[in-house]
Amino acid sequence: MTMCCTKRLLLFVLLLSVSPTIWAQKNLTAYLQPQIAVNYKIAGSYSQNFSLASRNYIFSNEDFLLRARQLDLAHFSNLNIRDNQSIALGVQYRFRNNFEDKENELRTTQQYNIAQRPNAIRYGHRIRAEQRITQSLTTHRFRYRYAMDFPLIGEKLDLGEPYFVGSLENLLSVAKGTSPQYDTRLSGQVGWQLQGGLKLQMGIEYRLEDYSSSLPQNILFLLTSMQLSL
Repeated sequence: MTMCCTKRLLLFVLLLSVSPTIWAQKNLTAYLQPQIAVNYKIAGSYSQNFSLASRNYIFSNEDFLLRARQLDLAHFSNLNIRDNQSIALGVQYRFRNNFEDKENELRTTQQYNIAQRPNAIRYGHRIRAEQRITQSLTTHRFRYRYAMDFPLIGEKLDLGEPYFVGSLENLLSVAKGTSPQYDTRLSGQVGWQLQGGLKLQMGIEYRLEDYSSSLPQNILFLLTSMQLSL
């Protein structure tokens, strides 16, 4: 079962990344987004996470380019309420005005997460409520994500061996004076568990934004991340 899922998901990710149909879309924007994150336990079931991510244009308005778009600094406080369940509160600040003529954003997040591992594959369900606050508008966003991860070699993940992480997420954004916006996101990444609590991941994410409108937006991310657990 694991190998069958692996082959199908990796094939989809590969096709998505090279598909000429996606790159030919006039309403396509592509980004390169590297991220670094640090996770550490405070006491018992309480832990914290800090992350820094940079989003950079690599394809926009039918042209290839490399230009910074924004910088995101985020913090989450996590509390395990059961062996497989947790709740979290987060705050994020998005530096946008430094790179474009756009407003900076403060974001607060409330999260519930549950995970199950009936076999080698771990399944996760995440529910989030967010408040995206700018000087001119506050947008409330509600998110549900279904995710899975599993080792690509054998049934157990050992140091230095690769693993796969995939997710499907749906989002609803509502704000005063605007129509509701519906988005969906599909991502796949390959990672490696290294010594010293270090993880490296790379992959892609495809977003279909405002898909109920007459002109939905196609967004493609090339993702890289480094995570350190202390």
